[in-house]
Formats: sequence, C-alpha cells, structure tokens
Amino acid sequence: MGSSSTKSRTKSSGEIECRYLMLKRTGSQLLNNLVALAGAVALTGALFWATNAQSIASVSPLEKEISGQSKRLSSSNEEERRDALMRLGALHVPEASRASLPGLSDASPMVRAVAANAVLSLPAAESVSALLPLMNDKDEFVRREAAYALGHTKGRSATTVLIEHLQTDREVGVRAAAAVGLGEIADENAVVALSSVLSGSTKKAEKNVFVLRASAVALGNIKSRAGTPALIAALSNAKFPGDVRREAARGLGKIGDPSAVTALQTAASSTDPYLADVAYNALKAIRH
Repeated sequence: MGSSSTKSRTKSSGEIECRYLMLKRTGSQLLNNLVALAGAVALTGALFWATNAQSIASVSPLEKEISGQSKRLSSSNEEERRDALMRLGALHVPEASRASLPGLSDASPMVRAVAANAVLSLPAAESVSALLPLMNDKDEFVRREAAYALGHTKGRSATTVLIEHLQTDREVGVRAAAAVGLGEIADENAVVALSSVLSGSTKKAEKNVFVLRASAVALGNIKSRAGTPALIAALSNAKFPGDVRREAARGLGKIGDPSAVTALQTAASSTDPYLADVAYNALKAIRH
C-alpha cells in the first residue's frame, strides 16, 4: 500500500511538472507571437505614416494655394468667386490659369470679366481658344475685357474676331478694346481694317475719338508700311482731335516710311506744341 501510494504521488507530481513545462513552452510561444505581431503592426504603422508624410510634404505651397482658391470658385458669394480668380491670376502660372477656366462661364458678368484676365498664363493658343466665346457675351464689359485679354495673348488666331468687333460691335468700349488688342497682336492682316476705321471708309464712319486714337496707335505698333497712307491722312486732317493726330504722327515715326516726311514736317510747325513735338521726334526717327 505504502509503496503504491508513493508511486502514485510520484506519477502525479511528474504529470504536473510535465504540464507546467508544456504550458510554459506554450506561453513562451504565445508571447513571442504577440511580440512579433506588435512589431509587424508598428512597422506597418511606421510605413503608413512615412508614406503619408512624404505625400503631404510633396504638396507645395503653390499647389495648396491653387487648390484653396479653386474651391472658392464654388462659393455662392459673387465677391468671393471674383476674389479667388484675382488671386489665381496673380500667381502667373499655367496651373492657376487652368484652375480659373470655370470662371469664364460664371453666372456673374463681373466674375466672367475677371476670369478673362486670370487665364492669361496659359499657352497663347489655349488662352485664345478659351477667350473667344466671351466675344459673343451679352455683357459689354465682358466683351471689352475679353478683347483686351486676347491682345495680351499675342495670338494671331484672335485677329479675325477682333477685326469683326472693331468694325461692327455696337459698343464704343468694345470697338476701342478690339483696336488695342489688334495693336498688341501686331498682325499685318489687321492693317486694312484699322486703316479703314481711321480713314472713315467703313460702312458706318467711325466718329468716336477713343476708337480712332486706338486704331492709330495699333497701326504704329504693327509697323507695316501699308498703314502709312491712313496715318498720313489722319495726321493731316485738321478736323481730327489733337490726340488722334499726335498718335498718327507717333505711329509714322515707328513705321519709318520716308513718304511720311512731308506731312510730318508740316505737323512739326503746328501751333499745337504737343503735336509739333511728336512730329519732330517722328522725323528724327525716320532720318536715323
């Protein structure tokens, strides 16, 4: 009995020790697994934040500004949309101008007009393509700003449309802006139309001094000798306002055609000291 009891206790003690060792081994494995899992989670988190930090760092202040102003274009407040376009235009980068394109179709004429200038950092062809539809806008101010903007693009593909508005637009401001735009583009294809306006040979003779003056300036900027006769006629027309005659003289100096010398000599002795001075300087330019 005693021997049997002792064996039983020894066996029981051995089983307990065996189970203890198994549990210890299992616990150790579990702990190792937990440590490995925690490490994997930590590594994944570190990689995630590293990736996102790199992404965040890659967004430049310029991109943030463009994005922020683009969102403002969806505002119900007209003034906020207008301000957003002004800020985008002031950045002078193609990305900002491209973000301004929705403003060209805004419900507000004021916003559309501001958008016309905001898109000018795009390549010329792209700017012209975006701006041309505004020349058919019902609002005079929008058409006028579009005409000026088209001039700033220097894109010759705008010449035909600007000529059309120079000759036929019912609003003086738009006709004058079209003349200015043509002068900036400096396409010789506009010389005939500008000369016709200045000489009064259009279907409806132009009488507005601003349009006449802008046409004279444009011919001088284009610097084509084909514009010389119209400028000489304008310079010699005593009925024309003084500033139109002065711009005609200045334009002749820019063109440098010797055939204008006689008319400029006459103007140089004018009782109008301002006209005389401009004519004198134009003569100097031609002779040198």
